[in-house]
Amino acid sequence: METVAEPTVDYDVLLAEAMQSMGVEDGTEVSVSVLDPASGDSASYGEGAFVTASIVKVDILATLLLQAQDADRHLTAAEKTYATAMIENSDNASASALWRIIGEADGLDAANERFGLKETEGGDGLLWGLTRTTAADQLTLLQQVFGDDTELSEASRTYLRGLMGQVAADQHWGVSAAADGSGWALKNGWLPRSTTGLWVINSIGRVTADGHDYLAAVLSHGNSTKAKGISLVETAARAAVSVFAGETVSASRSPSLSASQSATG
Repeated sequence: METVAEPTVDYDVLLAEAMQSMGVEDGTEVSVSVLDPASGDSASYGEGAFVTASIVKVDILATLLLQAQDADRHLTAAEKTYATAMIENSDNASASALWRIIGEADGLDAANERFGLKETEGGDGLLWGLTRTTAADQLTLLQQVFGDDTELSEASRTYLRGLMGQVAADQHWGVSAAADGSGWALKNGWLPRSTTGLWVINSIGRVTADGHDYLAAVLSHGNSTKAKGISLVETAARAAVSVFAGETVSASRSPSLSASQSATG
């Protein structure tokens, strides 16, 4: 009896089809990477490097934790205060303080080499928000944070995951739109570029949908407004997770935005 092989699913094609059905503003670019950790299957859409804005704060803290592990020490009380404000409230002054502590771009780049990030370059001087990265690299970083066998210790991973699961209420947007209820942990980034006035809107994290965990990174630039950028990122996140979860993507599920959200994060 002839054996018939199971058809191979091309998740990149499925994601491309889902993304192409979305309405994207002229001049706006978006890149998405998603991973189903249980199966190891992944999908990606879009190419090129993007400015991180505040999603780099996850990388900054991961670097600090790795350096502390190497030195066989715990974070200081001040470092913990900075870390909490940086991740939960997206506080920029705290990020700048930790950026200096890790050795700025040189420290970040050295840690990223160990984490396996190949296309991420730290911003010049104190311009940590202008670090450049790719969606694929951000997915690799998320695997370091949410995986089981990584450069970060279990204690470091648990600490970072906890902060990402407790971001301030006005930042409950982004990849969390693809989750069922409160099953998510994330960090968002938003930045109006001074040269163009157009917005960088990014979101990375873990979401739970249909009882399964997914890691997702969505990067975008060239958005005319912050609100449109958030809508794009949320729709892209749902499209990415739907490739595996089999859900219908609906732009109407995007939550309304709080007027209190800060201009830069």
